[in-house]
Amino acid sequence: MTDFKCKACGKMLDLDVFLKDLKVCHYCGYHYMLDAKTRIEYLVDEFTFNEITENIKAVDFLNFTDVKPYKDRITESQQKSGISEAIITGCAKIGGYETNLGVMDFMFMGGSMGSVVGEKIKQLADFTISNKFPLILVCASGGARMQEGIISLMQMAKTVSAINRVKENKIPYISVITNPTTGGVSASFATIADIIIAEPEALFCFAGPRVVKQTIKKELPSDFGLSERNLKNGQIDMIVKRKDLKEVITRLLKLFSVGQS
Repeated sequence: MTDFKCKACGKMLDLDVFLKDLKVCHYCGYHYMLDAKTRIEYLVDEFTFNEITENIKAVDFLNFTDVKPYKDRITESQQKSGISEAIITGCAKIGGYETNLGVMDFMFMGGSMGSVVGEKIKQLADFTISNKFPLILVCASGGARMQEGIISLMQMAKTVSAINRVKENKIPYISVITNPTTGGVSASFATIADIIIAEPEALFCFAGPRVVKQTIKKELPSDFGLSERNLKNGQIDMIVKRKDLKEVITRLLKLFSVGQS
């Protein structure tokens, strides 16, 4: 496969150029989903990322089965994505500044937030409080992982509590919104950052436009839930293109470091 049609503008894209541009259309600028490992690779300084909590994995404690058993879904997602859970956490340098970083991956069960995602964020928050370096979370999620029932919904309160302790310790927290960030993630830790950055045209809302339209039986604005509308309404602080994200975060880290030893 050497080229394919952009789903946003319909123009044919050269695959090599597309990948070099971090999966951004070189005609219309549409930002496609990016896996967590690739995002970490371009975002952090080379050879500085050290993963933590990589051994925490989901357990099918409810023996839940829908179309297939939950434990089979976990195995399939691990094989498909090449990661053990829907978020990778660790520490790294960005632009020479020490940070604590968590990156979600939509390829792993739609980036759903279950007990492991909540625990990984909680432990990353604890790690942040201990080393005092800024916290950055890159969000991508379709909502709660309902195969874990009420335990999944509890992660909203758990992650907010963990992040609030980071803020109580006056440690900077930046969240990066990617397409899509919805459901429990959008209603919890993604929205309580000191700085909220979003990629262009990223869907950032609790319920998507299709669900809302079906519920209220009314037409919605064409930009419902998108970064641009959220920026206009004050829900986010800035929209940053993927290629510029590292530079912008580096500038913010420099500002946060002023006056610190």
